[in-house]
Parts: sequence; structure tokens; C-alpha cells
Amino acid sequence: MASATSEKKYQLVVFGASGFTGQFVVEEIAKTFEEENKELSWAIAGRNMKKLQSVLEEAGRRTGKNLEEIPIVIADVSSESSLDEMCRDAEVVLNCVGPYRQYGHPVVRACIENKTHHIDISGEPTFLENCQLLYNQQAKENGVYILGSCGFDSIPCDMGVVFAQKQFPGDINDIECFLKILIGPEGGAANTGTWESAIEGFAHVHELKEIRKRLFPVRLPKPDYRIAKRSLVFKSSDVEGYNLPFVGSDRSVVTRTQYYNYNEKKSRPVQMNVYLQVTSILALLYFFVVGIIFGILCKFSLGRTIMKKFPKATSLGMFTPSGPTRKQMAGCSFVMTMVSRGFETKLSNPVEKHEKEPTKKMITTVTGPEPGYITTPICMVQAAYTLLKKDHKIPPGGGVLTPGAAFAETDLIERLQAKNIKFTKVE
Repeated sequence: MASATSEKKYQLVVFGASGFTGQFVVEEIAKTFEEENKELSWAIAGRNMKKLQSVLEEAGRRTGKNLEEIPIVIADVSSESSLDEMCRDAEVVLNCVGPYRQYGHPVVRACIENKTHHIDISGEPTFLENCQLLYNQQAKENGVYILGSCGFDSIPCDMGVVFAQKQFPGDINDIECFLKILIGPEGGAANTGTWESAIEGFAHVHELKEIRKRLFPVRLPKPDYRIAKRSLVFKSSDVEGYNLPFVGSDRSVVTRTQYYNYNEKKSRPVQMNVYLQVTSILALLYFFVVGIIFGILCKFSLGRTIMKKFPKATSLGMFTPSGPTRKQMAGCSFVMTMVSRGFETKLSNPVEKHEKEPTKKMITTVTGPEPGYITTPICMVQAAYTLLKKDHKIPPGGGVLTPGAAFAETDLIERLQAKNIKFTKVE
């Protein structure tokens, strides 16, 4: 850990604690901080004292912990001085305030300037990649780690690739990832904060071409064996049901990790595609209709306004202001099936060509509880604990990093296993 952060008042500060996801992050810390260090100092931060007090009361009631003495910090993204004050006192800020395109940059800048590490749970590629482009050098100069996408987007997928690479006997050529969300008898939903982040990300996806051109001026070497091209909807012998492209941030995060590994570790890049797995025609039609509505309305400012104002109607019930109930979350889970194909042998030079086609196949899975508000807080908090470890094996020097780049050599996977997010080799 950078020495500049060693004398901060708080090791962790949850910023945006009164938001829907922030509440669950606070509860996760309350449940687990004694396992890490009984002396761990932490605080919560946000705009409204009364709401923040209610967060601690609710977290205390849910976890059975006495949280009356947990400090509250008043901070607002519109107030640079309040962000500076929060960051001066924090070793690590867990930023739960989204959409990050709108609210993330001031927090990242304040963290870097005050030599504070930053962890977020963004699933917005334009924000994540622009952060790397804008702040990587300054973060390194200040010895600060800016770690994005440390929730369900995209720790299970990115660390799932890390796990697969460690299990595979030779070189992996490509991975097809199939995500299946299992909904319990109570049904399921998501909070509108997630919906708004998705709207912002999709509306500005055209910006990625220029960002990536500047961020990666030298492209990865072209693979001799391209990952399989799939139709819009297809079946696979490796998983049941129908599969369609998954438009989340997982693929973009994994790609950034592959760039890091190739440039810094001289390792062979892995190609990846991510698909959403559904098991019925009805579910398939539902996602198609939501996708069409989303794609059309996102193109226009008025359409985006309508989606934000009427999230339940425009998402056909998927996103609501109240989000899922606790019972709905308890009945929900996910399965991420990763089908790796590659070569029997491993070559030390990443651009050296294999003499034979990739014929070896391996299947691994990442499984866990409800992704948005159970798995995400677990991932975020365990990432923070890993960062706080004095003997961690995170790449030295700071910078803007993906989970796979930051945590590949740490014990993060083992930590997640202990929290019921399981990484398994199937065959």
C-alpha cells in the first residue's frame, strides 16, 4: 500500500451510502469488517445526514451490529471542497454514486489529488475507459489505485477468465461466456439507478471508438484462430436453451485486462464473447422487445428522458424505483459458464504461433447469489479488503486498473469463494 495513505483517519469510506446499492455495501462491511480487522476504521458518506443515519440504523438492525459510533461524513459531488475533505480522511473510497458518467469524474479526481484509492462498481465502458485514458498517469504519479467495475460488472467475469487461465494446461485461444440469471418464485427486479447507468452507457457508446483509438494506439496481435462467429440467437451444445449477445461491460473490461497482460506481462491475449442464456421462447421474446425499446429510445434525448421518468413501463417491469425486495433477492442467483478453447501447450512468446489448431476444451463456472445487490457488495468490499492488505500482490505503483489486472495474483478469488461466489472447474 502506498505510504501516502498510511495515516488516514478512515481505512474505508462508503460514498453514496444512502443510495439503493450503498445500503447493501454498508451492510456487507458491517457483517465482515471484524473478520478482517477488529480495529478497521470506516465511515459512510453522502449528502443527507438524516438518510445516512437511517442507513446505519437499518444496517445495524439487519446485521445485529452496533453501528452507532460509525462516523458520518457529509460530501456531495457538486462540492469539490467536500469531496477533498472526504478523500483527505480516507485510505479507500468505495464509490456507489452513479451513473458514473455524470457523477464519477469529480470523485476520481478528488481521490487522486488527495492520494486516496478509489473503487467503483460501474458498468459503463465510456466512463471506465475514459478514466484510464485521463487519469492513469496521474494516479501512478501519486501512487493511487483507481479500480473500476468491481461489482457484478465485472469481477465474476474478469476474475473468471483469470481462474480459467490458471486451470487451463496450455494457452487459451478464446472463451465464450454464457450468463444465466435464475429468478426465484418471488420474481425479480432491479433498481432504476442501474437502468439509468445502462441508458447513459448505451447513449454514448459511439464515443468508445475515439477513446479506444487513443487508449490503445497499438492493437493486440491478430489471432490465427478467430473466436466463433455466432448468429443473433443460437443454441450451444455446452449450455441449455437459447443464447443472445450480452450488452453489459464484461467483454470490454476483459479486453482491457488482456491489453494489460500483453503489454505488462507479455502474455498471450484471450479472445472473449459474452452471451445471455435464456431457457424459454417467452423469455427470449421479452428480451428482444425490451432491447428494441431500449435501442430506439436511447438514440434521442427525449427518449432517454422518457425511459428515466418511466423506468418500469419502458423496461416492461424489469427496473423499478423501489428495486427488488429482500425476498426476491434471496431467491435469485446467477451461473456464468465459461467455455475455454485452446492449445495443449503453452508458448512463452505471446506472438509465437502454435503449429496446430486449438482443439482442447475446458468448462469452468462462476456461480453466486443475486448479482446486483448481494454479489456486487460482496465483490466491492472484498476488493477493498484485498487492496488494504499490506502484503498484497497488486501490481506496484498505482494506476487505473481492471479487476483482472489488479487482483490476478492476490487471494481475491479465495475470498469470494468463502463468500459463496464459487469458481469451479467442471471439465
